Amino acid sequence: MFGRFMPTEGKFFEIFNAHAKYIVSASHELELLIDNLADAEIHKRNVQAAEKAADKLTHETIDLLHKTFITPLDRDEIHKLIGTMDDILDLMEDVATAISLYDVQAVTSEASQLAHICTSCCERVQAAVQLLPDMKQARAILKACEDIDRLESDADGVLRAAMSKLFREEDDVKTLIKLKAIYELLEAITDKCEDVANIIEGIVLENA
Repeated sequence: MFGRFMPTEGKFFEIFNAHAKYIVSASHELELLIDNLADAEIHKRNVQAAEKAADKLTHETIDLLHKTFITPLDRDEIHKLIGTMDDILDLMEDVATAISLYDVQAVTSEASQLAHICTSCCERVQAAVQLLPDMKQARAILKACEDIDRLESDADGVLRAAMSKLFREEDDVKTLIKLKAIYELLEAITDKCEDVANIIEGIVLENA
């Protein structure tokens, strides 16, 4: 009886798109941070600002779920998607904060390479999310998800090579610990992007 007084659909896809833009923006800032440590604090603040703005969108989504009678996707899928997207930004903030807290003075080409892969993954996440309202674009959505899976595998390879090189060549224990943590956080971003891709693939397979 009360359902008819509740809104239908909601602006879920608009929120997803806005959130994805913050993900891409933060990924670019993180890449700039790693490639230019002299301006690390500026880029760290930009990453943090994107994370905070996106976090508000996550809360808005959860609030909208409670107020919406008919949702465009399964409620659990909406909850998992926005939550996992938010996890991506949390990890990017973790990287930016770690570099600052650890007082990292120099990063490696492998860290830069991982940051670049993270950006590519985030851009594919945005591409998939933008197409999500139109299931006629199922093939293109799944292609973006496949790209994310491939990029995550690339990041795994870079991480393994970076770790091997680190433990063979780095004599300073503190530097080794710092770089190991940063490598693992960067690779975790691609893992979380893959989690988003898996959720989106499930949505497409159920609704296309």
